Amino acid sequence: MRVLVVTAVAAEADSVAAGLAVAGYAPPVGEHVRPDGTRPPLTRFRAAGHAVEIDVLPVGVGPAAAAAGTAIALARIPYDLVVSAGIGGGFPGVAPLGSLVVASHLIAADLGAGSPEGFLPVTELGFGRDRLASPHRLCQDAARALGALPGPVLTVTTATGTAERAAELLARHPSAAAEAMEGFGVAEAADQYGLPVLEIRAISNSVGPRDRSAWRIGDALAALTGAFGKLPPALESWTSHEH
Repeated sequence: MRVLVVTAVAAEADSVAAGLAVAGYAPPVGEHVRPDGTRPPLTRFRAAGHAVEIDVLPVGVGPAAAAAGTAIALARIPYDLVVSAGIGGGFPGVAPLGSLVVASHLIAADLGAGSPEGFLPVTELGFGRDRLASPHRLCQDAARALGALPGPVLTVTTATGTAERAAELLARHPSAAAEAMEGFGVAEAADQYGLPVLEIRAISNSVGPRDRSAWRIGDALAALTGAFGKLPPALESWTSHEH
């Protein structure tokens, strides 16, 4: 099985790679280096005795960059599963700093229109969609393997920075566990190719008032590394025919 792991930035991709190394995965010698000595964006990881090959690709921040980068990769190489991975915000009381969330649903939380009565999701406007589901068994298996919380992850184009905005999101999505900026874009691209998607978020901050002094980005990246050190067996026990 071939898996594409999509991150927003290189630091997240490096954390994923470090976790895969713990699981015994490594790039083939020379394959991850260009003639000029630099590394291309996409890095392939293999492990002896393992049936899963994993490509890791940083594509940029936000759902548009995520969708475009994922779609380009899927057009070039056949995959069986796409994983959106990185750090994100956790809703207080649900996903604490340093914890992991595996998305049961990937939701475009601000795709729609404003109105005097409040926000109208795109589905209420009568066109488009605002959510996609992960394969149930894979989500549950991955969450157990990682010690993560399974739950909806919201994709936003503007990260939440106030208590009012956090409350508004929870009013519309009361079971939401986390917020990030790429998952739904990755999922839309994957769905265009008929592929299942999984989203894994390591929590670096609380969704709410923007307080950079309280962020724990290093802890979240370390948690992401730990997650990918444990993920391959869950992938190996699942097949694309089960989504």
